Amino acid sequence: MAAATSPNAALAAYDSRRLTLACIGSHSALDVCLGAKREGLSTLVITAPKREKTYAIYYRTRADGTGCVDETIMVDHFADVITEKIQTKLIAKNTIFVPNRSFEVYARERHSYDEIERGMLVPMFGSRCLLRAEERDEANNQYRLLEKAGIRYPRRLSGPSDIDGLTLIKAQHARVKFERAFFIAANPEQYRKRASHYLAAGVVTQDGLDKAVFEEYILGPTINLNFFWSPMTGELEILGTDTRRQTNIDGIRSLLAIDQAPLGAAFAASMEEAGHIAATITESMLEQAFDMGERFVAAARTLQPPGIIGPFALQCVIAAGPPKSLVVYDVSMRIPGSPGTKYTPYSAYRWGKEMSVGERIAKEVVMARDSGRLAEICT
Repeated sequence: MAAATSPNAALAAYDSRRLTLACIGSHSALDVCLGAKREGLSTLVITAPKREKTYAIYYRTRADGTGCVDETIMVDHFADVITEKIQTKLIAKNTIFVPNRSFEVYARERHSYDEIERGMLVPMFGSRCLLRAEERDEANNQYRLLEKAGIRYPRRLSGPSDIDGLTLIKAQHARVKFERAFFIAANPEQYRKRASHYLAAGVVTQDGLDKAVFEEYILGPTINLNFFWSPMTGELEILGTDTRRQTNIDGIRSLLAIDQAPLGAAFAASMEEAGHIAATITESMLEQAFDMGERFVAAARTLQPPGIIGPFALQCVIAAGPPKSLVVYDVSMRIPGSPGTKYTPYSAYRWGKEMSVGERIAKEVVMARDSGRLAEICT
């Protein structure tokens, strides 16, 4: 390993005038790179075979200054970013690593969260100890954080026998291990029929069903509240809001009922994420959104110091009420996957111009660098 024995030691030895922002080549890497370039920082992307051209060719930095990816490092598997060889290269480039969902997913194919937290000596932007809070089997998981914050989330059921109304079942996908399979049932009998159908279709396994999460299904449109907590300003920001596009669920919604009928029992719904759409909320709901975000930040700081640094998202359903209210069905403890949030007006209301999440991260890094406070935003 490089001379650094800890992320703090590495950060202390950095040349702060030559910082590099780096991330895994997936999810939100281009957003991070463009933001870094706009703030005058260097960029580096960790790539894997058959996924490298996006970064090494199509969006590489050109001689005329266009493009946003300065350098790529190819690895056999994204989990290799934790190896001594790769970390030595990153530390030599004064790298601050921005973890995204793909980093969590692929690193955990070979490493536990404990190994990731201890073994990653490259300084990370944000709190590395909070990445695990997205997992529902962790002690300080998102449910505990939401409870501590006093934020409503869908009522959880203990299993199929407790189903007494529309219920969303979340089970691990049989073929795509980092995705979940979702289906809805209104009573135990309907659950048994649909579970059998998904088992036969190979979408879930019995083990996945045994470990599934059962939650009340809240009727209403979904909205992702993409927040940013800034240690530099001591303020909470809403950087943007969006909603998801999901594979064949969105496809079947575009069909008339008469056209849906022939699919019958053969249809296996997939809610796998395919993209995002910018979507605003009414101004009357903004105060409720900020209040939830501030309470969540306070809860995280209490349960897992230093708490949240930078981006996080509360993924909500807008329940009808009256009055209409936000119900959190999922939490993201790192940069969100949608680069389109800058096309909602909230960052401009705060900063006078539209700002992507990647650019806001880079801005925070520059603010911390210029004030000698990098240790407050990196762990």
